[in-house]
Amino acid sequence: MSQQILKLVEASSLKEEKEVPQFDIGDTVDVHTRILEGDKERIQIFSGVVIARSGTGCTEMFTVRRIVNNEGVERKFPIHSPRIAKVEVKRSAIVRRAKLYYLRDRSGKSVRLKERRREEVAK
Repeated sequence: MSQQILKLVEASSLKEEKEVPQFDIGDTVDVHTRILEGDKERIQIFSGVVIARSGTGCTEMFTVRRIVNNEGVERKFPIHSPRIAKVEVKRSAIVRRAKLYYLRDRSGKSVRLKERRREEVAK
């Protein structure tokens, strides 16, 4: 009984199927985040490589890593958050791991991932 109630509450906070971004581990993405500053709202873009995904349902998260001033910066985003405006996939990479934590120890050219060629569907 309580599991059914939890599922109903969780379903109300989930984004619709078409709003949920489709991306994989190793993709280079731009995450458009809504930032509230007083009465104003603006969108800030955080771009980097998706190194991990975790959780299910409304607790699903993904971690994006980028290099700023020769310092690695990681940020975790909830997929179903209303603060996430959209997630754009810039590049896809061929990876053989579910978590790319080994990129934390690397710098320079060794951080590069082999690009995956995707065939664009003609509309």
